[in-house]
Amino acid sequence: MEQNKTQAFPVEDALEMILMFDGMGKISYANSMARMKLGYGRDLCQKNICDIFPNEFKMSEEGLETEYPFGYAQQNIIAYRKNLTCFPVEARIMSSEVVLDMYICMANDILEKQYLSKEIEKVRQEAQEAMKVKSEFVANVTHELRTPVNGILGNVRELLETVTDEPTLKPLRLIERCCGDMNKIINNILDFSKLEAGKFVLEPRKFNFRNMLDYVKSNHINKITEKGLEFFMTVSPQIPEHIVADELRIVQILNNLLSNAQKFTSFGKITVEVVKTARVNDRIELFFIVKDSGVGIDKADKDKLFQSFSQVDASISRKYGGTGLGLNICKQLVELMGGKIEVESEANKGSTFSFSIWAGVCGEDEEIPVSEDGNKASSMIVSLTDMAKDGEEDQKDIRTYGTPENKENLKKVLSKLILCVEMENWEKAEMFMETVRQLTEEAPHEVKRVVLKLKMAIQKENYEKITTEFEELNQFL
Repeated sequence: MEQNKTQAFPVEDALEMILMFDGMGKISYANSMARMKLGYGRDLCQKNICDIFPNEFKMSEEGLETEYPFGYAQQNIIAYRKNLTCFPVEARIMSSEVVLDMYICMANDILEKQYLSKEIEKVRQEAQEAMKVKSEFVANVTHELRTPVNGILGNVRELLETVTDEPTLKPLRLIERCCGDMNKIINNILDFSKLEAGKFVLEPRKFNFRNMLDYVKSNHINKITEKGLEFFMTVSPQIPEHIVADELRIVQILNNLLSNAQKFTSFGKITVEVVKTARVNDRIELFFIVKDSGVGIDKADKDKLFQSFSQVDASISRKYGGTGLGLNICKQLVELMGGKIEVESEANKGSTFSFSIWAGVCGEDEEIPVSEDGNKASSMIVSLTDMAKDGEEDQKDIRTYGTPENKENLKKVLSKLILCVEMENWEKAEMFMETVRQLTEEAPHEVKRVVLKLKMAIQKENYEKITTEFEELNQFL
């Protein structure tokens, strides 16, 4: 009889324990895995299911008693070995559909699984503790760094108000700039640490949206126009005057994108556009577009942009500075505000960064006031049509050496460059020199040779050599 049951249920070599028992609890079949795990030999078939699962099954005068929920659902129960030690199992105990008053138990030993789960939980807790310690350490270090940097910055600014001779002013301005850069790096590291630890909290409040954009514009317009670039900012009249969001973080994102645009653009224009794209109840989606005509990014390198401590090219950090954290922080801030950030770019064809956020509105949308002549009135709004007319330039013609557009831009940049040299503002002179280099990338070899010599003379601050090379380059134009 036992042999027939085994043949009807060929599971001898199954990886899970399989037991068959009757209504009185007597085990009639046990496969090899069950005999091995439970420590029995063939004598397991003479035992009662109560010996294996004493917590689930008991014998009484009326027979086998249990509250076990028979069926296909798995239950975590305790199995006892022959030596009375126990281990956890996942078990399914079902009534046989073939033999009357017969039950089938299929069970897996989960001792190792539970052990690994505990180890994983332990590792997770240790990682959380390490992250907490690291965050506290970074917060303390950045605080300690900021104190001496701000001390240096304060003293330098006091000296700048009293010192008048140019040889002394130059290093003081350099120290002031370095302290400002150091504070930006410290703030980035602190923000990144908070974001990574999941402890960054937005602080939404009501503020005037257009005043915020005016503030952003005033922060960047001087630096952008000093490079000879055009700067346009537009905002849709559908956006209310006041919104509820984290103003500081929106400014931080825009500042980062505009700083990058200014850094990597030598000629052409930079534009910012903001539109309202959706409204759900008292929430609106704002879409920001920051576009430049700079060096652009290869498609293969776009994935590196939003990674931590990553630059598209290793030479970028040497040439322009930065930690590679700015765009990663922007990405995380945008996502915290319910949006996403993207980039469209090609090498030498500029870049377009766009991001969306969700913000609250106070009452009904407030449109921008209409003036007497019927036009929307705002101190910082330029219509898209006007922007297209004023800022439209064919970048391809500008980059192509010898075209009228290229020569005109070269003359403008060279006049600004020589003015900086006369004023001994070497930092700006090098900035304009980089623009000259880009405008002459397609020039003949003899022109590029003069440009290189002019660049070297500026780096060495050699006034006589600069004058000679400047005159020679003007002859080509």
